Amino acid sequence: MNNPNSVVYIVDDDTSVRDSISNLLESVGLRAKTFGSTEEFLTAPRTEAPSCLVLDVMLPGMRGLEFQEMLRKSGASIPIIFITAHGDIPMTSKAMKAGAIEFLAKPFPKEDLLAAIHRGLQLDETMRTQNAELTSLQGRFEQLSPREREVMDLVVTGIINKQIAGQLGISEVTVKIHRRQVMEKMNAESLADLVRMSDKLKNQILK
Repeated sequence: MNNPNSVVYIVDDDTSVRDSISNLLESVGLRAKTFGSTEEFLTAPRTEAPSCLVLDVMLPGMRGLEFQEMLRKSGASIPIIFITAHGDIPMTSKAMKAGAIEFLAKPFPKEDLLAAIHRGLQLDETMRTQNAELTSLQGRFEQLSPREREVMDLVVTGIINKQIAGQLGISEVTVKIHRRQVMEKMNAESLADLVRMSDKLKNQILK
């Protein structure tokens, strides 16, 4: 079930197509915002709610695939469903490899479009949730002192306090204090929980 605040953006230079898709979405309880070009879409305010983009391929000005690439390079993340009356296999392949949810040839069954939109909205909601969790995790990590970060790095490898003390040149009692502070500040309920947090932070750095 999609978030009731979700928004579907529709970019197509054909007014009848925009109106038809908008009416379809409203009939199933989804909000739609329509635009005649990618330029119009870029200048419009974006919602913080889950969203996806129904994008025509053959547009005046910047075309759909070019726009997809521009969004990717800018770091903007929104699931895209392409629609077109002039598609071919290379075009479809390029769009899908770049992360498109679906590539639909006009005229397309409304059920196919709705299914793709629901997938796109669910994907965006999941990504937003994960990003929020990662932001919170990074905020907690930044509260650690340099020494606490060193202790955390060693704790998640599974070595015991005595070994950590030897590597850092501090007492075992001090290690235990830092370890407790790390667990509290990171809001970790167990060592396994702390390991998962460490992995998430390292994976983000590697991106």
